[in-house]
Amino acid sequence: MGAQKLHWGQAFRGRMGQAGDIWPQGRAAAQELLPRFKEELAGGRLPFISMPYLESLRTELPTAMERFGHCRHMLLLGIGGSALGPRALQKAFLPQQDWPGHAGPWLWIADNVDAPALSAWLDRLPPEKTLVAVISKSGGTIETMAQYFVVRDWLMGKLGQDWSKQVLVVTDAKQGPLRREAEEKKLVSLPVPDQLGGRFSVLSAVGMAPAHFCGLDWQGFMDGAASLFRPLAANPENLETHPAWRLAFWGKTLMAHKYSQMIFFTYIPAWACFGQWFAQLWAESLGKSGQGSMPLPATGVTDQHSLQQMFLDGPKDKACLFLEGRGLPRGPRFSDDTPEEWAYLRGQRFGDVLEAETLGALGAFAANDIPLIRISMEAPGAQEAGRLMALLELATLFTGWLLGINPLDQPAVEYGKRLANARLGASGYTKEEHDLREFLAAPDEIQEF
Repeated sequence: MGAQKLHWGQAFRGRMGQAGDIWPQGRAAAQELLPRFKEELAGGRLPFISMPYLESLRTELPTAMERFGHCRHMLLLGIGGSALGPRALQKAFLPQQDWPGHAGPWLWIADNVDAPALSAWLDRLPPEKTLVAVISKSGGTIETMAQYFVVRDWLMGKLGQDWSKQVLVVTDAKQGPLRREAEEKKLVSLPVPDQLGGRFSVLSAVGMAPAHFCGLDWQGFMDGAASLFRPLAANPENLETHPAWRLAFWGKTLMAHKYSQMIFFTYIPAWACFGQWFAQLWAESLGKSGQGSMPLPATGVTDQHSLQQMFLDGPKDKACLFLEGRGLPRGPRFSDDTPEEWAYLRGQRFGDVLEAETLGALGAFAANDIPLIRISMEAPGAQEAGRLMALLELATLFTGWLLGINPLDQPAVEYGKRLANARLGASGYTKEEHDLREFLAAPDEIQEF
C-alpha cells in the first residue's frame, strides 16, 4: 500500500488564520465526545467502522457471484449510496469500459427515473448474459423498485421461468419488501448489515458485489478501509490524534468562520466520481437544522477551465479538499519536432502536464487565501481507495457530532419521498396529500421564453 498523506500547511488561510492553534480545542472536544464514540461502537451502531460483517462477506460474496459467472453485463438498479460508490470504483479501476474495443465486463448503473435510458438498456442488453443487481437497504425505495418491476417483466418475457437466475438482491437481511421478494422468488441475495446507511455502505456488499463482477480488487478495498478503521475501533482513546478527527474539527471550524462550501477537487482524473460520492456523504449527513456546508465536486484539470474563476475570485466562502496522485502513468513523450512555440514540452511526457497543472492549481488557491488540505497518494490503488473512503466517512461522522446533529439520518429527504408516494396514490399519506394539494393550489406567475 502506497503512502497517503494529509498536508496541513495551507489549511489556515483567509479567515481561518484567526483560528490560531485550534488543536487544543480539538483535543478537548475529542475527550468530550469519546464516551459517545465508545458507546456507539459497543452498541453496534457504527458498523461501517467496526465492519463486523467483513469475514462473512469474504465467503458469501464469491459464493453468490459464482451463480452469475455466465454474465457479461451487470445492470445495477439503485440510487444514491447504492449507485455512487459502485460508480466511483468502476470509473477509477475499470475506466477501459468507456474506451474503444472493450470486451467486457460492463457495469450499467440505472440510478434515475429515466425511461429512455432504461428502455435503451432493455432493447440492447442480452437478458441471458445480464445480471440484474437490485440494491436497496430498505427494499422500499420507490425509484429502485419501480425499475425492478419493469426489468423483472422484461426478464420474464425473454427467459420465462429462468428469469430468476439473472437476479441478485442486496437488501436488509431480515425485513422489507425486497427481502420478501427475494425469499418468495428464491433469488440470490446478500445482506446489507444492520444500521448501515446507504451513503456509508460502499464497503459492504452494496459496493463490493459490483466490484467483484467488474473483476476489481474488492478485498483490497475492504482491507484498506479496515486498516484505517480497526486501529481506532480497538483503541478509541486515540481519537484526538486521528487524521479523521482533525479533518472533522477543521471542517467544523470552517463553518464557524462562515466558509459555507467545501470543494472536493480531484486531480486524479480516473477518480473524478469520488467527488460525487463524497458530495452525497457530506451533504446528506450534515445539511440539517440550518447547518452544514455545500460540497462542490470538481475535476482537475477540467474545472480549471469552467469553475475555478468562481473558486478563486468569487465569494470567499469556500474551502477545499484537494486530492492528488503521485506516480500516475505519464503517457507518451513529446517528440523533438514539437512546434517551436511549444518547444519547452520536448522530451517531457503527456502526464507531466497534469503534474504541472496540479501544482499551478495549488499555487493559485494559496495565492487567493483559500483554506486547503491536500490529500496525496503515492500510488493510487484499491487499498488506497478503501482508506480514502474510510477517512472521509469517519470525518463526516465526527463533523456531524461536533455540530450537534445526527449525521446518520436524512429527514428532509424522507419527506420528499413521502410526497412522491402520495402523488402516486400510495395509502397512509394523508398529511402529504394535503400538503400537495396546497402546493398545487398556490397562485403562480408564468412567463414564456
